[in-house]
Amino acid sequence: MPSPPTFPEFKPLELADREVLYPRFWAYQPVTSELTFSNLFIWRGGYHLNWTLAEDFLVLLSDSPKGPWVFPPLGPSPRTALCRRLLIWLKEVRLAPDPRLERVDQRLWDELAAAGGFAGEPMRDHFDYVYLTTDLIGLAGRKYHDKRNHLNSLRRTHRHAYEPLTTEHLGDCLELANKWCEIKRCEDDMNLMEEWQAVREALSHFPDLHLTGGAIFFEGRLEAFSVGELLNAETVVIHLEKANPGIRGLYAAINQAFLEDAWGKTTLVNREQDLGESGLRAAKLSYNPHHLEEKYTVRLA
Repeated sequence: MPSPPTFPEFKPLELADREVLYPRFWAYQPVTSELTFSNLFIWRGGYHLNWTLAEDFLVLLSDSPKGPWVFPPLGPSPRTALCRRLLIWLKEVRLAPDPRLERVDQRLWDELAAAGGFAGEPMRDHFDYVYLTTDLIGLAGRKYHDKRNHLNSLRRTHRHAYEPLTTEHLGDCLELANKWCEIKRCEDDMNLMEEWQAVREALSHFPDLHLTGGAIFFEGRLEAFSVGELLNAETVVIHLEKANPGIRGLYAAINQAFLEDAWGKTTLVNREQDLGESGLRAAKLSYNPHHLEEKYTVRLA
């Protein structure tokens, strides 16, 4: 492939860039859900995403029409000088109305806070929910009583089977996601439309992105699926999860079965953020997270 761009030149994120960028994400061992190649690729349309290399650092730019901002640059510490440089560039060259770094993890924020000259604001709507894998597989104890009831109800009322996701299933996954969107009226909600686009990107490029998935079938009919990948050496991140909303307990079933089949050797499960949606927040809290992975918006002080 052509030589990678160098700052201040950027290029749009493309599938062919995975060969160059995936090793950089893995070397960083991220803990926040955004920082995988697959996640950024499937959401690149919503982010208006571009990238470049600044010395030994990967810089990801959200070139939003509402005003550009930058993800935390990936690379070894220290990153303080580069972060200051990027914020000044956003202000003076890109004339950003609000020059800032978004989705900054605790690792980088601790470094910037110690250096001084930066203002950080925790963004609760973007905090990731992180669970113990053994908790979500075993569903043991009183705190998971309701989840076990949902699963037992499903087992009593529906004969179903779990299978690892293969390319043969991808068309059925798209059909289920489309039906889900019709029920939820995605066309009336920009966030849901962007999610629908991300689902299509993930399923259309499933093998090329090296994703792993699982599905639940009712008499041969696909009714739920989940897609994820390793975020770091001990954590799986779940990028997609869709189920027929009319079947009680199905979300609990695909969540448990996928982890048990594909990710039983991991320690943690990152199930991403709630974006401030009250129903989604309640659902994620109901699984009793081990912790929330905090993220910050950072500006020059």
